Amino acid sequence: MLLPKGGMTWKSAKARLPPWRALLMFLTRARFLAAIALTTVVIVLWKGISLTSGEMSRRICWGPGKSPLEMSSNEFIRWNQHLQTPVLFNHHEPYEVNASTIQRIDLNPIHSTPRALLNEERVLILTPLRDAAPYLIKYFDLLTDLTYPHHLIDLAFLVGDSTDDTLAVLSSELNRVQQQTDGIPFHSVTIVEKNFGDAEYSQDVESRHSFKAQGPRRKMMGKARNYLLSAALRPEHSWVYWRDVDIVDSPKKILEDFVAHDKDILVPNIWFHRYRDGVDIEGRFDYNSWIESDKGRRLQASLDKDVVLAEGYKEYDTGREYMARMGDWRNNKDEEINLDGIGGVNILVKADVHRSGINFPCYAFENQAETEGFAKMAKRAGYQVVGLPNYVVWHIDTDEKPGNAA
Repeated sequence: MLLPKGGMTWKSAKARLPPWRALLMFLTRARFLAAIALTTVVIVLWKGISLTSGEMSRRICWGPGKSPLEMSSNEFIRWNQHLQTPVLFNHHEPYEVNASTIQRIDLNPIHSTPRALLNEERVLILTPLRDAAPYLIKYFDLLTDLTYPHHLIDLAFLVGDSTDDTLAVLSSELNRVQQQTDGIPFHSVTIVEKNFGDAEYSQDVESRHSFKAQGPRRKMMGKARNYLLSAALRPEHSWVYWRDVDIVDSPKKILEDFVAHDKDILVPNIWFHRYRDGVDIEGRFDYNSWIESDKGRRLQASLDKDVVLAEGYKEYDTGREYMARMGDWRNNKDEEINLDGIGGVNILVKADVHRSGINFPCYAFENQAETEGFAKMAKRAGYQVVGLPNYVVWHIDTDEKPGNAA
């Protein structure tokens, strides 16, 4: 092979090489690589020299040139002001619980509001029963007439110390109501059986309402209510409606009317029909709903702490103002008054009041028991106790002796 005249030159070599090989040779030449390295060093040095003061402040060590143990308090504070300790949080993945014996109950979404119907808030209706067979048919007639949606209502009953056919009649009526085809059954029904063995008073009107029977009777009734409440109250309940069995008439919208007041504890006025010469005297029944008096406070201060006061008896004249003597069902039914004691014929309670530990004392609490003790306990805890003097629920006429409440 003959070489060109004058020997091998770059141009002649380039002409013989493919274009890509020529470029590769150029990039790998020592001079080119040295130029790239020098340019990189110059750029890095220039960036270091041109740092701003703010950037420099993040790169210098603050504080005096001494150990932290040798610093004064002020020097240590100034030194720590420039520390930015990184914090790493350990965000756990959700923990899955598969054990069937573990149950989670979230009470946070359960509220008692005046928009109970719109929010579909659940209501628990509680009724203690003893020798109540004659009243149960009327009781369920009124209950099925309630306009609050029945699928949002749970029923619970406590049957105890009965000598009649209360349990059988109750079961029969519940079976009738829950299987009726012309109405919506209630969401659920619970029957609690518990005998307390308290035979200290008989069930005839005269003995039941004698002064001697009041203390033991009210304590036993408080115990029965607490047993029923503890067995029936569930996490989903927003309201608890206590309703006695011996009611003869009440508004169909009573639940909607009551929740609209948005009170912790609410009671209506309780009257009864009694006809004399064809005229309804509209008797006043429940003297356990009252406003405390100075006379009553002085009386309590003089009593032993275990004495249970009862209204309407000459033995203890409290001088209290009774809601039964106020109001008129023809007037504004939404008028409210604050009460210090309440009766138990009709009580609407926000469920969280009971959950907070406010129940029916089966002992003397501030010289009161059962519903009156319940009201006092609630007020002590800061809850509202309100009565509706013009909202009347009609009780059976028991021919009670009025005592000093007459």
